[in-house]
Amino acid sequence: MREGYDFGLFKSDAIAGLTVAIVALPLSMALAIASGASPDKGLVTAVIAGFLVSFLGGSRVQVGGPTGAFVVVIFNVIALHGYNGLLVATLMAGLILIAAGAFRIGRLIKFIPHPVVTGFTAGIAVIIATSQVKDFLGLSLDNVPAEFLPKWQAYFGAMSSVHFATVLVGLGALAAIILFKKFAPRLPGFLIAIILASVVVALLKLPVETIGTRFPDMPAGLPMPSLPVLSWAVIVELLPSAFTIAFLAGIEALLSAVVADGMTGTRHRSNQELIAQGVANLGSMLFGGLPATGAIARTATNIKAGAKTPVAGMMHALFLLLFILFASDFMAYVPMAALAAILFMVAWGMSELDRFVALLRMPNGDRAILLLTFGLTVFVDLTVAIGVGVTLASWLFMARMSETVLLENGNSMIPDSSLNDDDPAQRDELPRDVEVFRISGPVFFGVAGELLDAMRKIGRTPKVIILRMRLVPMLDASGVTMIEEFVEQARLSGTRIILSGVQNQPREMLARIGLSNDGAEVLFETDYRAALARANQLTGAIQP
Repeated sequence: MREGYDFGLFKSDAIAGLTVAIVALPLSMALAIASGASPDKGLVTAVIAGFLVSFLGGSRVQVGGPTGAFVVVIFNVIALHGYNGLLVATLMAGLILIAAGAFRIGRLIKFIPHPVVTGFTAGIAVIIATSQVKDFLGLSLDNVPAEFLPKWQAYFGAMSSVHFATVLVGLGALAAIILFKKFAPRLPGFLIAIILASVVVALLKLPVETIGTRFPDMPAGLPMPSLPVLSWAVIVELLPSAFTIAFLAGIEALLSAVVADGMTGTRHRSNQELIAQGVANLGSMLFGGLPATGAIARTATNIKAGAKTPVAGMMHALFLLLFILFASDFMAYVPMAALAAILFMVAWGMSELDRFVALLRMPNGDRAILLLTFGLTVFVDLTVAIGVGVTLASWLFMARMSETVLLENGNSMIPDSSLNDDDPAQRDELPRDVEVFRISGPVFFGVAGELLDAMRKIGRTPKVIILRMRLVPMLDASGVTMIEEFVEQARLSGTRIILSGVQNQPREMLARIGLSNDGAEVLFETDYRAALARANQLTGAIQP
């Protein structure tokens, strides 16, 4: 608004908003049904959360609403705890996102490893596609198991009930979507396919299941806001699901914002975006909607349609609201097989097959995390998959980082002409009662014990130990504790410690535990030459 807003910008935003609304309309209904809810829940989510994400968000052109990433966790929560349980989980997820933004941890989400994100995203895609087989084939199944393998067993057991009219409608809708995507990508292929399928079913009076036959009592308009029924036991039980929803919302929203930045040349505000996502989920919950986040495909469509400001996203929500108020009766004619075709395409887009295959060419550790996260998502549980994937990826990172940290006692110096104090011959200059160690790389809890182990292996007690830290850019709490224990062990042995070339961050961390130049425990010198001169002085003073 500081840059000015005129009718020309409003016109561009309105056209973009209408375009995105046309794309979001069938998607919102399809995603809601795939999640185990009625299609009106998806539209309510797109209206309420879509408006709030754009109104409060940290990205100019972000579009929010229900997305495929939530389908698995929503379906499981509804199956186990009912729709009230989902509203409770969404409420907690919204509060978690607001807290994450307020405490400025939005930038940390970008450190989630790609094998984990790709693994659970591909797993979600497989589950979404699997969940639509019944509607696409028109199978006669009263109760479809939630688990992956039992679900396929039920499908194969019901193959004799395949409804060919339903299959033809689904194939026709799928073919239309693919053709429009290939030859007319600017046209709203999803909406056109839905309209064509509905018209064909209505004119030919085909006996296929539609939204109207499955959800005969679907309400029109927006419901009145209300809070879910809360209890301490329900909150505790749903807390893991709430964290999963918040995690997914944060990741997808910030990924979408990054994509938008690349397409527009702007820069989003991560923490503000998380706060907006949290408020949007609270708003969606109040109106009985689903969890929401930034939608990458809808955001890209918004930009390509000419969106300039957040008004485009708000207009998209208003256009959807108009549909709910004045045209929701038409939803009853939409065939379920056509919505299944849309979800097949959504699943294909989510799978990111090219990236999945590319990650399979990576080292064994990355490949194992990718496949494990994918397998756990499909066969076990999304929450477990994310937890295990992130944990193993962190361990793998720490193992690799520990391999880059070198601890040398002078016998195998690394030559480096750019550093004046890294001459291998300096080992010969050491006085008889002086020992030197050099650490290269960040010192964190994955490598913190190595210095103590090295000191124990010296086999003698030197009078002075020089610890060269010029190449240590970072100390964490465990690294600081290791240095403190090293100093204490040296003190008990009557050994003085000299730290040389300490950088700012390690120096500040050491000062927090009382190890500074003003203290008596250690001595600080600017470089190795000064440390060596101080060692000569100390040994001369100590020796008789």
